[in-house]
Amino acid sequence: MDNKLNLTYITLNGYVEVEKYRYVYFLIIFTIYAAVIFSNSTIICLIVFHQSLHEPMYIFIAALLINSIFYCTTIYPKFLLDVLSEKQIISHTMCHFQYFVLYTSGASEFLLLAVMAYDRYVSICKPLQYPVIMKKTTISVFLVLAWLVPACQVAGTTSLSATRKVCNFTLQGIFCNNSIYKLHCVSSRVLSIYGVIVLLNIVFFPMLYIVFTYTKILIISYQRCREVRKKAAQTCLPHLLVLFNYSFFCTCEVIILRLESDISQTVRLIMTLQVVLYHPLFNPIIYGLKMKEISKHLKRLFCQEK
Repeated sequence: MDNKLNLTYITLNGYVEVEKYRYVYFLIIFTIYAAVIFSNSTIICLIVFHQSLHEPMYIFIAALLINSIFYCTTIYPKFLLDVLSEKQIISHTMCHFQYFVLYTSGASEFLLLAVMAYDRYVSICKPLQYPVIMKKTTISVFLVLAWLVPACQVAGTTSLSATRKVCNFTLQGIFCNNSIYKLHCVSSRVLSIYGVIVLLNIVFFPMLYIVFTYTKILIISYQRCREVRKKAAQTCLPHLLVLFNYSFFCTCEVIILRLESDISQTVRLIMTLQVVLYHPLFNPIIYGLKMKEISKHLKRLFCQEK
């Protein structure tokens, strides 16, 4: 507790031998952060500057990649600062701000993937109605809701947690996630119930909708001609790969939180780094390789440079 500034600081106790591997940590995190910014920004710029990519599907992909950059910028600079510092600490206020941005961007990814599933459903199953349904206004509303709905709901859990009295000042992690609840003197039943409601609204229901939508697309496409099946496979496969990848890493984070006291600090750190480092790189690689139009423009871009 800093009495002069009246600030409460939380110690991040998830790092392993920072003094010994300080520059190794820094090099790995900085390299991946630069790669994330470069790869995601490249595809975003391609979508913005090429008229042929100004379609709903590509706009939603750009939004997903912007969300990844936003997610990384919340935690990567703090990682870099921590590994170069003597003490790995964060203020109570900034910890909750990081928590808010982290889970808002994470939930937004599920909602954006749900919107993309709806876009593919209309495109494949109702092609004649697609231009009427997926208008600019509809796209704008979907994008605003995909970011606004999680922000409003996560703000509730953040404010409830921030007002709780803190008795433990050591966080068993390298960033502020649901582990902040373990800092409270007394667990809150209201916070737990509200957290479950938020989880259902921004993760479970969107996930259920995505699975239902792609199942329906699969059934309808296989009842139609070969061209429809080909279109469904080409445009839906990248979204499904991203969904499975993101769901896998979210599951890993839940396992880390649940088994926190049962696994070693080294294993916990490795699992945490896999969750936060790999996924932001996975999206641009998948969309760059698997989306035909984006892949075509990427080849032109790098061939021109050569």
